[in-house]
Amino acid sequence: MDQLTVSDRDTAYVWVGRDTGGRPGPAVRLLRRAGAALLGRAEAEVVLAHGPAGNPVVRIAGPANAGPVELPVSVSRAGRIVVVAARAAGPVGVDVEEVRPLPALALARRWFAPAELAWLAGRGEAGRAVDFLRLWTAKEAVGKALGRGLRAGGLLREMPPPVGPGLPLRPVPGGEPLRVGHPELGAGFVLALAVRAEDGVDVAVEVDVEVVQRAGHGVAAERSAPVDRTSLPVVVRGNASSRRSTRGRL
Repeated sequence: MDQLTVSDRDTAYVWVGRDTGGRPGPAVRLLRRAGAALLGRAEAEVVLAHGPAGNPVVRIAGPANAGPVELPVSVSRAGRIVVVAARAAGPVGVDVEEVRPLPALALARRWFAPAELAWLAGRGEAGRAVDFLRLWTAKEAVGKALGRGLRAGGLLREMPPPVGPGLPLRPVPGGEPLRVGHPELGAGFVLALAVRAEDGVDVAVEVDVEVVQRAGHGVAAERSAPVDRTSLPVVVRGNASSRRSTRGRL
């Protein structure tokens, strides 16, 4: 795999690998890789655990007389892929769903806020399932970034109307310093990424997206390069200038 160059900007990194029936192995490998890359240690030094809410935790031993150093991470699975997100600057949440036929309006009537139901009803029928999944994955990703999933009314937490993949992260209504968007992952999947600021510092509005595809992975990417057989990294960078060519903007 090409050596990951860690940015000095606020950056969320997303690795996408091939799942093996929900077994922990692929996610564990990606979590160790994320911890090694962003914490600057060997993969063997990365410790995996679970937080109080059951969320995954990546940590390494800290300096002498100090506690461990932790890296905010998030994991999601759908179909044949597993997704791991990591962000050194603060909490991150990720969720992925495989695109499939579903009763979007019936599900929205049961689970979504009235404004979201009205928005979805006004969308074209042909793309309504994808629009529903964009709202759903956004709620899941935001819940993970908050550390509480969909508990406490998470499905009723209103999201900004999705405007498609490859566009800027958008503020989440409600006053909390949260942003959510949908990086371009490829045909057949919907990916949502959420970030939360800490200490009252807002998160970047514009980010870049780099996709490096592993041959035969089955997930479309914007450009190809030689990478490891078990993952393809999607790099979401904050505070970056606009770039075109092979890079999309989230």
